[in-house]
Amino acid sequence: MNTCYLSTGSNIGNRLAYLQAAQRAIVDKTVCLTGASTIYETAAWGNTNQANFYNQALMIQTSLSPSELLAHCQSIENQYQRQREQHWGARTLDIDILFYNDWIVHTKNLILPHPLLQERNFVLVPLCELKAHLVHPTLGKTIEQLMVECKDKLEVQPVHSPLIKDQWGLGVQQVSVSPKPAHKNLQPYNR
Repeated sequence: MNTCYLSTGSNIGNRLAYLQAAQRAIVDKTVCLTGASTIYETAAWGNTNQANFYNQALMIQTSLSPSELLAHCQSIENQYQRQREQHWGARTLDIDILFYNDWIVHTKNLILPHPLLQERNFVLVPLCELKAHLVHPTLGKTIEQLMVECKDKLEVQPVHSPLIKDQWGLGVQQVSVSPKPAHKNLQPYNR
């Protein structure tokens, strides 16, 4: 199995519901969700004339290759009406692959590690929560070091909401976003 880190984001509609739907949709017979950061709110990065984003980092184990994982993530984005009309534009759901093991990949469709992760607090803060001492394979620095050195000054604020425990044991709020209905029989979660 391969250890991978993903970044999810949303700034259209029910942002929280889209991120939680991504958590559920990413899991299948080839992907196991092994960690999830707090959900954070940040101003838009790059194209700043749009609504604030909710962002989260996920840690997964997968048997998929990097290109298969990319296709899986893009399929989930498409299920939730992701539109690619404008670079760094608004979106219902964005799923980026940040790291795939410590591999360095450079293809037409995929560059790993993600080429801009060290420039974005909205990626580094949640990722640092999951794995602060993960070393970037090309920069030779930990996520914590990259976060300290990052020149991005956009504020990254945790989103506080009542939490419940879903079937994976993750603290999330109950949601229902098409095409996936909310899970039934959820139990209260106390942090």
